Amino acid sequence: MQDSHNIDKLLDTTGLFCPEPVMMLHSTFKDIKVGDVVKVLATDPSTTRDIPKFCLFLGHELIEQGEADSQYQYLIRKGG
Repeated sequence: MQDSHNIDKLLDTTGLFCPEPVMMLHSTFKDIKVGDVVKVLATDPSTTRDIPKFCLFLGHELIEQGEADSQYQYLIRKGG
C-alpha cells in the first residue's frame, strides 16, 4: 500500500479482534472532519470483511486496502 494520500489520523488496531477494530474506527470517525483520511492497521482477518462494510453502510470512501507482513492496512476518507 502506498501512502500517496495525506493521512490525517493513524489508527493502530493490531492485536485486537472483532468487534474492537470497527468500534475503534467508529469512535475515531466521530472525532475527525469530513474529508479526513484515516490509515487503519489491523491483524484481525475479519477486518477484510468488516471495514469495507463499515464504509459502505456509513458512506465513507475505502480508498485502498492491502496486506503486508501479516498486517492489513486500509485508507479511508470520511464521508459526509
